[in-house]
Amino acid sequence: MTDKKVYFVGSGPGNAKYITVMGKELLEEADLVIYAGSLVNPEVLNYSKGEKIDSYGLTLDETNKLIVDNLNAGKKVVRLHSGDPSLYGSIVEQIEELKKFDVVVEIIPGVSSVFATAAALQTQLTLNDVSETLIITRPAGKTLEKDQIKELSRHNATMAVFLGTQKIEQIMEKVEYAPDTPVAVVFHASWPDQKIIKGTVADIAGKVKEAGIKRSAMILIGGVVDPVDYGNYGRSYLYGVAQEPLS
Repeated sequence: MTDKKVYFVGSGPGNAKYITVMGKELLEEADLVIYAGSLVNPEVLNYSKGEKIDSYGLTLDETNKLIVDNLNAGKKVVRLHSGDPSLYGSIVEQIEELKKFDVVVEIIPGVSSVFATAAALQTQLTLNDVSETLIITRPAGKTLEKDQIKELSRHNATMAVFLGTQKIEQIMEKVEYAPDTPVAVVFHASWPDQKIIKGTVADIAGKVKEAGIKRSAMILIGGVVDPVDYGNYGRSYLYGVAQEPLS
């Protein structure tokens, strides 16, 4: 059984206190932290006294060589991802390659920026009589030839769009939500410089352009963005009626 293990840790959406207790403990113990560039708040890196290497610009092979070489030298290694590693974290390809070197990967989940966005907006991503479904997606780009934003929007569910700020105009032209459907764009959710822009499918692109936001923001589309103003929502059953005692 191999004793070589690397820890893939979700750093959370930005706020240094949003990392999990386990993630923080691993950073404190790490000899080497390989982190995902500017997507990780530098304050999170302060938890570690070990060596820190920015993986921006490194190839998969170069990153994995750093991991393997340091593990072979008996060091404790943390691969620090932004948000949660399971969302656009490219972890499967990393794990597949590391297996060739008998390296075991343990994944520590993190708070996703989609949840920090909902917190910033003080809303729910699912809400009775508004939306029971959350769709997480992204627009086509360098690493995605074709997206399904148009088709997915027909469900009229809550949609969270990652990596889409630079293409917000095209996204709003593509979606089939009603033009007055609420949209929020939250820049750096949970960071000190967090900024919230609210509008509708019809006008959000212009507002975002005027605000000068081009990246590092989440797009949230649907009635949950403004549940009170947009329409009535259903009360929660949990709080709406007397409950039977727990057995």
